[in-house]
Amino acid sequence: MKQYLERINYVGLLNPTFEVLSKLQLTHLMNVPFENLDIHNKTKIDLKNLFDKIVTRKRGGFCYELNGLFYELLKEIGFTVKLISARVYDKKKEYSPEFDHMAIVASIKNDNYLVDVGFGEFAFSPIEIALNKDTIDPRGIFRIGIFDENYKVVKKKNGEGKFIPEYMFSEKERQLEEFYARCYYHQTSNESHFTQNRICSLPTKEGRLTLTGNTLKITENGVVKERHLNNEQEVQQELWNYFGIKL
Repeated sequence: MKQYLERINYVGLLNPTFEVLSKLQLTHLMNVPFENLDIHNKTKIDLKNLFDKIVTRKRGGFCYELNGLFYELLKEIGFTVKLISARVYDKKKEYSPEFDHMAIVASIKNDNYLVDVGFGEFAFSPIEIALNKDTIDPRGIFRIGIFDENYKVVKKKNGEGKFIPEYMFSEKERQLEEFYARCYYHQTSNESHFTQNRICSLPTKEGRLTLTGNTLKITENGVVKERHLNNEQEVQQELWNYFGIKL
């Protein structure tokens, strides 16, 4: 646990409280990149060996890896947590298949919270699973509502004041093995957006750093600067410079 906490630069109490959970989530998001580099290097992602990749080798990962390992940390600290399956809302205004996204539900006293460190531009803090209650977060305003008798849906308010779905989820507890098939799909299928382009992204205090393909985008205080990287050597250098990643 100590090595993991050092990896995310967490210093503080380790009680299973909302305050500690919020701080753990934020420090995780700020220090561990969302990335799919292994997929583009043809390196199989092993969900049984996440600690070595993310903590020991100081890499990032995508949802199955990031939330899978964060779940283990929260459990070790003493939080009551469970893995859940989510179905992502896409550009076609449809929801992806079951197990397309992995998230976490944490229970603290009598309240349940949606916790997610593996969904790109999502909330910095846990979102209380309370129907139609607005959660005001540095990343925007989020709201959870009913989708049907089995699913809830988390939405984010857009610039026009409309709440747009991010994903729907069931609070049914899932096991890590249930995500294996969908994780393999995202590594191998030409239809998966993860195989289309490599990505490495990390929020900063001023904005966000994102490498997509051979383009490095730096957002600081609302100002966006983009730079094309000319070759693989430059890509590897910037992965190290900005994300601390050495492949």
